[in-house]
Amino acid sequence: MKETPVNKIMENTLEKMRQMVDTSTIIGDPIVTGDTTLVPVSKVSYGFTSGGTDLPSKSNAELFGGGGGGGITIQPVAFIVIEKGKCRMMQINNYTSSADRAIAMIPELVDRVTELLKSEKSEEEPKTEEAAE
Repeated sequence: MKETPVNKIMENTLEKMRQMVDTSTIIGDPIVTGDTTLVPVSKVSYGFTSGGTDLPSKSNAELFGGGGGGGITIQPVAFIVIEKGKCRMMQINNYTSSADRAIAMIPELVDRVTELLKSEKSEEEPKTEEAAE
């Protein structure tokens, strides 16, 4: 594929955007406080545009005019909280629907059900041991 001035503009714009945003922008560096670790999570949105045109010239020289630009929005949305061997997500923003709220509660619900099943199992085990004696 022939390298055109518009392609060069797009490549330069994308390269500058890549330099600003990487994976550590989305999933941040862990923050350790005591026995709790917080990992920030962000939402990254971006857009870019470029364009150009060949300009007529009396001297038959190729003239090109063009430009490009882009924008990035980085919005913190949550923290992954790791505490006492358990992991949960704390959302920062308000929920937009009840479905969002329900989805956010799933990890906590799984943890509670697991704890409930473990406690029921540990209560049943002594009874079976006493019956065997």
